Amino acid sequence: MFKKVLIANRGEIAVRVIQACRELGLETVAIFSEPDKDGKHVQMATEKWRLEGQPAKVYLDGPQILDIAKRSGADAIHPGYGFLAENADFARQCADAGVKFIGPSPDVIHRMGSKIESRRVMDKAGVPVVPGTTDPVKTVAEVIELGKKYGYPIAIKASAGGGGRGLRVVRKEEDVEQALAGAQREGASYFGSDEVYVEKYLDQPRHIEVQIIADEHGNIVHLFERDCSSQRRHQKLLEEAPAAKLDKDLRGRLTAAAVKAAAALGYSSAGTVECMVSGNEFYFLEVNTRIQVEHPISEMITGIDIVKEQLLVAAGNKLSFTQADIIPRGHAIECRINAEDPFKNFMPSPGTLNRFELPHHPWVRVDTACYPGYTILPFYDSLLAKLVVWGKNREEAIARTKVALKHFIIEGVSTTIPWHIAMLEDAAFKSGDVFTTYVEQDFMKRFAAIAAELNLAPAAKPAAGAPSSTKNGNGTSDNGLAQNAIERADTRSFEVDVNQKVFKVAVTEMIDLSNPTRGTGSNSGSRAVASGSHSKTGSGSGASKERAAKSLTATANASGSGKLQSTMHGLVKEIMVKEGAAVKTGEKVMIFEAMKMESDIVADRDGVVKEIKVKSGQTVDAHSLLMVIGD
Repeated sequence: MFKKVLIANRGEIAVRVIQACRELGLETVAIFSEPDKDGKHVQMATEKWRLEGQPAKVYLDGPQILDIAKRSGADAIHPGYGFLAENADFARQCADAGVKFIGPSPDVIHRMGSKIESRRVMDKAGVPVVPGTTDPVKTVAEVIELGKKYGYPIAIKASAGGGGRGLRVVRKEEDVEQALAGAQREGASYFGSDEVYVEKYLDQPRHIEVQIIADEHGNIVHLFERDCSSQRRHQKLLEEAPAAKLDKDLRGRLTAAAVKAAAALGYSSAGTVECMVSGNEFYFLEVNTRIQVEHPISEMITGIDIVKEQLLVAAGNKLSFTQADIIPRGHAIECRINAEDPFKNFMPSPGTLNRFELPHHPWVRVDTACYPGYTILPFYDSLLAKLVVWGKNREEAIARTKVALKHFIIEGVSTTIPWHIAMLEDAAFKSGDVFTTYVEQDFMKRFAAIAAELNLAPAAKPAAGAPSSTKNGNGTSDNGLAQNAIERADTRSFEVDVNQKVFKVAVTEMIDLSNPTRGTGSNSGSRAVASGSHSKTGSGSGASKERAAKSLTATANASGSGKLQSTMHGLVKEIMVKEGAAVKTGEKVMIFEAMKMESDIVADRDGVVKEIKVKSGQTVDAHSLLMVIGD
């Protein structure tokens, strides 16, 4: 078995992996960007190492992470999900360095990372695939011909894409050119490849996935299916297991196909085979070669710790159970509680959590890295917590989830809790008649009315300028004086960074009371620094929340001023116009990304582009001037 595991991730999944490692008696190494230094995973790990570089990029810095693994003595790396989790090159580098990558082999990751190659493999293995190309397409003319062949709508997909990135749905021929360019751009930006393919787009399908786990001895099992059809922008919002209204025969064919797919790949570790279900037929979508965000609902209905099993099979152990041992019980629902405002088109809501109180019920599990005072950073995704609820049947699970949501108190940022409560009250959801585009095409048109009827107000805003505490760490007054001539002051803890490794140091100051001015001044000086730092953090996060509450789409502060500014820290993805170009009010002039969400920046007035202050690919701070439109 391993002795020390480095978790190449952050947030709730890093916390989840550390918990599994603790159960197995393994030491853990947390890595963190500078803004993440107070993260829960950092506090929990045996060791913590700071990453050097830009916060948005350091968790993708494979060479630096591998170097820390060697220096810390870690003999295995768990990538979690996202970042390097499905990076075949990183997995190969780990193997070359003698560090176990906890996941499937680099070859499997590489093959399944290509949507084109994965389609070929599944087709050969006898797993149904959606009608489409097995070769990449490059030109508008090729796509138009395929549109005529398959019939619209069609989907243009980045070969290396996933999670809705690099996907464009085309419903008529005249939209092909723009959609192809968008899919190629996102593929190159997010995954380093502009290769795309085309397939028939299924209207109103269900997104059903099968959890698999396999060892290195050829044993493969499935942990039944999950329904992930409640989505927006191809991002999952709510998942449940097992899937409602799934024919027993179809369930059998789905799970058997997932095991067949894993066998064809020579798969080991945990993974997910995702499919689209249309009527009584299903089609292969992709294989996620990692732990999934929604794995807890499979754990809840099977009683199997998937992350713990991942660690065990990576160490060479056989699976600790067989397919016959896996008997699903009850129903589980997972709500992804994000720092987004569903009343404002799910706009990201970075800021500081003034209140964070979890629901406490015997049938509830909450996976989170948040706590009161935690700051939601703009560099990463907006997931705050995963609320997982179990019931003996679907009806009870829905009822219990509503109770848990109402007892989940979060203040300081907007959250998706009101959306989840409203969704659970929706007649189509309760009857199990939800498909992948249902939320956007149907439910969101009624969401505001449902929310008003249920008295679901937006989350409270953070308190601006809240006073800092006047108590020290031990609860005594800052003005309290010691009674002896020479006395120990409160012991204070510091963190010292030595060559990126962080050590905890406790310091006790000796106060000479014969010189009270010096003693008091020293004490109050240190207090003042701490208080000033706290105040700055509080006001800054409040300001970022207030800025975020306006709009991701950058508009001028003064209506029609022509000065387009970013509303939060983010990335300029693409500039659509050149200096000297004439533009109309509402015309898209830039594509901007913040908290992993793309938004359009539009002109706020008619005029001519006088100045472009940024370049494509540039990272900018909140309120940065992006473009000037003049007469």
